[in-house]
Parts: sequence; C-alpha cells; structure tokens
Amino acid sequence: MTLDNILEEIKMANSIIILTHETPDGDAIGSSLAMKLALKTLEKESDVIIKEFPRIFKFLPGANEVKTDAEGKKYDLAISVDCADLKRLSGKEYFEEAKKGIVIDHHGSNTMYGDINFVNPVAPACCEILAGMFEYFDINIDVNIGTAILTGIITDTGGFKYPSVTAETFEFTAELLRKGVNVSEIYKRVLETKTRSNFELIKRTMNRLELLEEGKVAFTYMNLKDEEEVSAEIGDHEGIVENGRSIEGVQISIFIRQKDENSYKVSMRSNGNINVSDICYIFGGGGHPNAAGALIQGNVEQVKEKIMKEVKKVI
Repeated sequence: MTLDNILEEIKMANSIIILTHETPDGDAIGSSLAMKLALKTLEKESDVIIKEFPRIFKFLPGANEVKTDAEGKKYDLAISVDCADLKRLSGKEYFEEAKKGIVIDHHGSNTMYGDINFVNPVAPACCEILAGMFEYFDINIDVNIGTAILTGIITDTGGFKYPSVTAETFEFTAELLRKGVNVSEIYKRVLETKTRSNFELIKRTMNRLELLEEGKVAFTYMNLKDEEEVSAEIGDHEGIVENGRSIEGVQISIFIRQKDENSYKVSMRSNGNINVSDICYIFGGGGHPNAAGALIQGNVEQVKEKIMKEVKKVI
C-alpha cells in the first residue's frame, strides 16, 4: 500500500527535505510545517525550504526553522507537498537530486512526478490528506501539528465556504478543536487580518476593477510600482482575487500581478461549474476547478487579451 511505502521510505532515510510550490499559500506552508513536526515524532529531522514565506504565517509552530536554501546539500528523501507539477516546485533541484521523491497532493492536475505519489483530488486541502496520513501512521496530532494542519484547511477552503468541503473536513476540525487547537484564532490570523500594505493594494486594485462580458467577469491588476510604493512584502497580494468573485453576477474573477518586466502571475477564481484550472492549463499553469493560476508573458493589456480570449469560450 502506498502509505506503507511512504512510511518505509521515511524510516530508511537519513536526510529528508520538504518542499512545496512557488508563491506558497496557507495550505502549502501548513502542510510543510505539519510534515516537519510529524517527522520529529518519528525521530526524523528534516529541512523545510520555502524561499518566499509570507509574514502572516510566521505564527505557525516551526516557522522559525524554515530555510530559504539548502546550500547544495544532498538528501536521501525529498517530500513534495501541495504541488501538482515539478516545474512549480520551489527548490525542484533538491527533489530531482534526492535518492527518492514522494509527492503528497490534492490537485487533480498532478503529473505524478514522484517515485511514490499519494494524490487525492477530492480532498479540499493537502493538510486534510496529511491529517489522515498521520492517523494511519499512528502519529499523535498534538496542538502544534494540528495548528499547522488547520491553517491549511481553513485557507484552502476559504474558511469552509468552498464546494470542496466535505463532512470529513468538519470531522477533522472538530477533532482538532477537542485537542485544543484554537480554530477562531487561526481563522482571524489567516483570513481576517490584513497588513497595511495589503490594505493599500486592495484599494488600488478595487479602483482598477473592471466588469467585463456583461458583468460576468471581474478583472484587475497590480504592477511592481504598486508594490514598491506601498512597501509590500511577500504575500501582501493574497486575497485580492476574491474581491471580484464576491460581486453579484460575476462568474470568473481575474487578478494579475506583475512578476518582472515582461510577465504577470495570473490568479483566477470562479463561481459555479466553470473550471478555471482548464484555462490556466493552456498557459502552463493549473490548480483547482474554482481556483487556479498561471504565469503569462506580456504587458497588462497583452496578458488581459490572452486570458479573455479563453474566458469568452466558457462563459
């Protein structure tokens, strides 16, 4: 069985690295830290590499042990969490050079790039997969591990509001609450607390927001100058795409953020049964049916035109 094989590889490994996707969100970070804390209970030390760590998640147990680089170190085992494709894996060189690679994920678009792949596209968050995995491994999910897991579940379900939420999601949450995990505090920190820079970026992007295709599409953007002027830090753009989706009549919300002189990171959200992952896949990205992203070359107008050409086909 796959889970037994994963546990066997963990026990045999003398050096372990934990990796996740670029521009990590709460599920990516929560999964990484939960895995590191769980490995400690098995008396296994590991390195977590996250090059861009949003300060909103600094409260998480183990956050102070995260590294931005492994400085060329070689590992027996690399564990990828919450990442569907090797090309999106931050620190993918460590995964490729490790003796064994394990992939744990919940994206339906996962390319199965590991030696062992444990992928459940029905799970609303990678952290929920880990919760079940740890129970199978007979690992005690204490308050620290539970806090990391619940952070991932809360962020990837938008506070339990997305259609991907299952009865099992609430059962896991109830069990974590019984263990002493502060659900309301996590919710407030990751979904309701905004940095000053994030607030300023929200104002700018809301002022630029356009309603297209008879109000079915919301589009907005930000550039490098915006980030510089508000002294934005890593993660201060999070949540902006959700503002468009909340408008009555909007089926697809599009937010693009400048990455460099000639490319934009695209974030898309949808309501109903429109699959934005399929749209992003066309541009080399992917994600979930109602939440996906991609990196597209061009200036604001060029990127907007490319996306809208595909969006018009599905609305």
